[in-house]
Amino acid sequence: MIPQEVIRAKRNGETLPPAVIYDFVSALSRNEISEGQVAAFAMAVWFSGMSAEETVALTLAMRDSGDVMTWPDLERPIGDKHSTGGVGDNVSLMLAPIVAACGLAVPMISGRGLGHTGGTLDKLESIPGYDIFPDKERFSAIVRNVGCAIVGQTGQIAPADKRLYAIRDVTATVDSVPLITGSILSKKLAAGLQSLVMDVKTGNGAFMQSMEEAETLARSIVDVANGAGVKTSALITDMNEPLADCAGNAVEVAHAMEFLEGGKSGTRIHQVVMAFAAEMLVNAGLAGDLVEAERTAEAALSSGRAMEVFGRMAHAQGGPIDFTTSWRARLPKAPVVRPIPAPKSGFVAFYRTREVGLAVIGLGGGRLRPEDAVDHRTGFTDIAPIGRKIIAGEPLAVVHAADDAAAARGASAFLDCVTIADEPAPARTVLIKRIS
Repeated sequence: MIPQEVIRAKRNGETLPPAVIYDFVSALSRNEISEGQVAAFAMAVWFSGMSAEETVALTLAMRDSGDVMTWPDLERPIGDKHSTGGVGDNVSLMLAPIVAACGLAVPMISGRGLGHTGGTLDKLESIPGYDIFPDKERFSAIVRNVGCAIVGQTGQIAPADKRLYAIRDVTATVDSVPLITGSILSKKLAAGLQSLVMDVKTGNGAFMQSMEEAETLARSIVDVANGAGVKTSALITDMNEPLADCAGNAVEVAHAMEFLEGGKSGTRIHQVVMAFAAEMLVNAGLAGDLVEAERTAEAALSSGRAMEVFGRMAHAQGGPIDFTTSWRARLPKAPVVRPIPAPKSGFVAFYRTREVGLAVIGLGGGRLRPEDAVDHRTGFTDIAPIGRKIIAGEPLAVVHAADDAAAARGASAFLDCVTIADEPAPARTVLIKRIS
């Protein structure tokens, strides 16, 4: 395999044989291909695309570049869910323990914040002692004993993807559908999954802002994952406003605890969590149809079994043994917490959702550079949903900040993100389309 010949072929729009893709990715993971050649390959794919067969080959090659989990003698089906990222999207924190309480094994490999979106790992690090990088043996033991574990990608999991992604990030090739598909699925398949559900966001707070872009990515992931032998479906969901009524790290963990206590019934995020729980249980063969599956998931939530599983998972990964009863005292709290009053009366009509995520970063709740520390205490809570009638002076949200100056900046940034209109906006469904 001569790297420049592979690059030339893809640049010219040729279809690469699976063996050539496998050899290229293997050499990439061994650092036998220069950064310039990897960048040229990524750009060639960005311009020329890849067929479904090529994308399957790329995904499997990146999966096989590192450790691949196996689950011999595990008496549970193995499934997972992945989101393309959004603002106030803490679905995984509730979803994993709910479906684990229903009999599914969930070895969830998650990420940190990317751009304006929050990261599941950053949220979990709000829990004192929570270890997001357990070794392979401990990860496996937690999944077996508890039913779910939420961890980060180590250097042993899909290392070829890790190197390729770092180069894509600085060469304007992140938004290539085949490369996104391969990046997501290589990590998921390395976890030894039998089934997967994708949450592809669309709207002004999503990476795929148009419905056409979202459908293209969802179809690619569903086709490639099924081609790789993993039963997969996708839901396209709305990201034109924060999904939860909060955005930040510790505040989203607190929201998850309230959810698992039964306090968020009937909300948009409740619809999303239950829809994905139903998809996961059906794909895993634990329910005959979506209606039965959703009833099963609701029973796991209302009975307290899901909260129990979350507590066992958190403790197994280093958190407090009593976290599910002491979380209000355990989670870090910002020194300054103050309401953000509405400047006028009317209806909450529109959010610049991406900018809400950037406002969280401005409070310290995200990173401007990879090496930056995160202030887990900061963010926004009690965010008024689109459609709510508001009176001038009533809070649109509550800002959590490190000091008075940061709170003032955060409140101003939030107000710049929201539009109040004289008439209510048309209702928008949060669950837009299913791809199977």
